[in-house]
Amino acid sequence: MANRGDRFSINLVNELTDEYQFLSTTVHWHGLFQNGSNFADGVAFVTQCPIAQNNSFLYQFEAPHQAGTYWYHSHYSTQTCDGLRGPLIIYDPEDPLSYLYDVDDETTVITLADWYHVMAPVLNHIIGVNPNSTLINGLGRYAGGPKSELAVVHVEQGKRYRLRLVGMSCDAYFAFAIDGHLLTVIEADGILTEPLLVDSLQVYPGQRYSVVLDANQPIDNYWIRALPSTVNATFAGGLNSAILRYKGAPVAEPTTNKTESVMPMLETNLHALINPGVPGVPGYGNADINIKLVANNTEGMYYINGVFYKPPTVPVLLQILSGAQNAADLMPNGSVISLEPNKVVEVTVVTVGFGGPHPIHLHGHAFHVVQSAGNTSLFNYVNPVRRDVVSAGIQGQQTVFRFVTDNAGPWFLHCHIDWHLEAGFAVVMAENPTGVGAHVGNATSEFSERFCYSESDLYSGVGSWDNLCPIYNSLSSSQLGGIDSYEQAKNISTLLFPN
Repeated sequence: MANRGDRFSINLVNELTDEYQFLSTTVHWHGLFQNGSNFADGVAFVTQCPIAQNNSFLYQFEAPHQAGTYWYHSHYSTQTCDGLRGPLIIYDPEDPLSYLYDVDDETTVITLADWYHVMAPVLNHIIGVNPNSTLINGLGRYAGGPKSELAVVHVEQGKRYRLRLVGMSCDAYFAFAIDGHLLTVIEADGILTEPLLVDSLQVYPGQRYSVVLDANQPIDNYWIRALPSTVNATFAGGLNSAILRYKGAPVAEPTTNKTESVMPMLETNLHALINPGVPGVPGYGNADINIKLVANNTEGMYYINGVFYKPPTVPVLLQILSGAQNAADLMPNGSVISLEPNKVVEVTVVTVGFGGPHPIHLHGHAFHVVQSAGNTSLFNYVNPVRRDVVSAGIQGQQTVFRFVTDNAGPWFLHCHIDWHLEAGFAVVMAENPTGVGAHVGNATSEFSERFCYSESDLYSGVGSWDNLCPIYNSLSSSQLGGIDSYEQAKNISTLLFPN
């Protein structure tokens, strides 16, 4: 947790030891633009090589103009699914919507995640993976399992609470609601919205919302519900649930009943509070650069415009800093899109194959959602929501968003269902490649002054960015972890990707 304007200096020390899990790692700071610090974005093989076991890397960056609900997670294969994830909150002492709530602290952060009883390296081999349970603030139950402890959110009657919802799942999206209470949405993905009253909302992987809960009901216990998108999901026996407990209520599970949602949140009803409006000339296809990405699925593998994304052996950032400037020269071949600086870009993501809805995340930016999935004729170039994760919908649907190329660097655009990313659902937006060296170089000079260390520390020496690749590339297969994962997968399923 931090305050607006804080500088971040986070030393990641890799002490992973379980040989059945991945032993290398990175950490991505989801939602932070990393303007001028692309090297700290934490994406394996896009902005850095992974951090090997018994090594470290110092992530140093600033987010001077950002405040809101973010999170951090591994961006190395599907390692997030084994639990390397958590919330990252940046508070704004001058929040213009603070008059709507009384309490906003660590007790009002609610994380929504799925959990698997098989480790991620094994599940990587299996086509079609389903979670075993839902975790709310790290606690949950699974079908046929014990009546384990559930998360409790404590409130006091008469107070208003800013609940920060963080979608940290690897696959499932959630229908979130709290029995007997309405919720006022005031933030989506770190961007304040005009207040919107709802009784439920869908939270896709990677998305975040702030909702204000007015504790105006009788003192009691109330179910917090997060129904996952998995088949036949229920709330039986406290599955997919947590507890809202009023001060003075007995320590007991709720007896409240679920009611049908009559005011669900619709993304098209969300509008940016500050600086609403879309850059460029209004109208579909009227941006400076118009890109159409068609996502298809063949035997569990994903292709964007016919290309399967396979991580390069040399990070894209290192390729650019080494002199490669054109998309044709950057690996992986066919998965890198070069963008000129200071242009309005309009991206259309079309879902052709099965496997949707796909939550699409763009690093380095928040974008203007001018068309939400499922709204075939509705475009909003006046005051749409700005965010960094949007659903591309199901087969036959699309989403359209705009952003401005004002942040030089290679930025990942991908499905935030981790299994789909692992199966090829990604491209790299190489933004202003010729300007990356100066943009990142200016940042390193500023950091060296502010954090009082040598500028060369970023690029040389133990724990440096430049030293990550030689160390990682020297690792043996056993040092990478995930041993015997394919053999274990064969014992679970016959639907396997080629080894």
